[in-house]
Amino acid sequence: MVSIAIVPPLSPRPAAPVRAVSGPLVVNVGVVGPGKVGSALLSQLRLAAPRLLRDCGLELRVRGVSDSRHMWLDCDDEALNGRTHGAQTWRPAALDAFAAHVAGHHGEMAVLADCSASDVVADWYAAWLAAGIHVVTPNKRAASGSLERWRRIGAAAQSSGAHLGYEGTVGAGLPVVQTLRDLVDTGDELAAVEGMLSGTLAWLFNRFDGSVPFSALVREAHAMGYTEPDPRDDLSGMDVARKLVILAREAGLALSLDDVSVASLIPPDLADCSRDEFMERLGEMDAPMASRLAEARQAGGVLRHVARLDGARASVGIQVVEPGHAFAHARLTDNVVRFATRRYCDNALVVQGPGAGPEVTAAAVFADLLRVAGAMGVKRCAC
Repeated sequence: MVSIAIVPPLSPRPAAPVRAVSGPLVVNVGVVGPGKVGSALLSQLRLAAPRLLRDCGLELRVRGVSDSRHMWLDCDDEALNGRTHGAQTWRPAALDAFAAHVAGHHGEMAVLADCSASDVVADWYAAWLAAGIHVVTPNKRAASGSLERWRRIGAAAQSSGAHLGYEGTVGAGLPVVQTLRDLVDTGDELAAVEGMLSGTLAWLFNRFDGSVPFSALVREAHAMGYTEPDPRDDLSGMDVARKLVILAREAGLALSLDDVSVASLIPPDLADCSRDEFMERLGEMDAPMASRLAEARQAGGVLRHVARLDGARASVGIQVVEPGHAFAHARLTDNVVRFATRRYCDNALVVQGPGAGPEVTAAAVFADLLRVAGAMGVKRCAC
């Protein structure tokens, strides 16, 4: 394990400029990655726009949508928001031109919502923030990737006053990042984090009682869309490790993925084969998983997939938890995060709720956008 330095929080938190109140605040919005989350966000923006304009003086203008190959510009219409690609004239994707188009030329506020899972898009954050373009995202690549890139992103935001919102990177729509941020900003000190941070793995272990093979549950989760197209992306534990890194950095730890001890659920022989072969050989996971379940029962506990951060020690993998533990009572795809701090030392602060799904993840991105608008002087709306 590499020693980890304690550093000031890396998340960008610039001071908000004061906005003169003269008519509605116009916000130009661009969405990168119109997949499940991006499409849900477009729908939520369209439905909420009339109320936000009427009640809050906030005018949202969707100026563009881009995927990895195409970009649709000036596309604030129901046809595109309904995911009918033929509705607009498209151009080959170019993220620099896309950002410039969304920013416009009239001094409006611009926000780019990156709903992709792309490192290529994350590489643009520093440039966008330096140009005064706000970024909101559930993409974990920036906040859990290279520390050098993360510091560049933070420096760009501090320099320009632009905001980066990434609540949706951990816990989907749950207020996990904001809760930790509030604790740190108010002077609390994080002692440890313990969490079930994967809705997919939570569902699998909530259902895994030995009545059906583990492979059957993986196939069921895959068929219902709970897993990634390749279930190994979930079963490897790397997605959970990214979330743990994000929380560690939010608390001021200069943690990297290489510093996290990750115990993958995937047998070594299945790690590098094709996805189709892996799905055909899923049954090879059944015997070792049945053995682990028997060991947990013999110990009087239940199996859960847990991420832990204790000081500079970070780990991800299957744990046996006692029946009275908060993780033993999680339901369906619940994420559960326990923050042990100087203030919450005798009884950890727990955040729990559904931790998967495009609608709740999109809502977290939308909430980040509204926080940015609030920092610019938009009054808070009553829901």
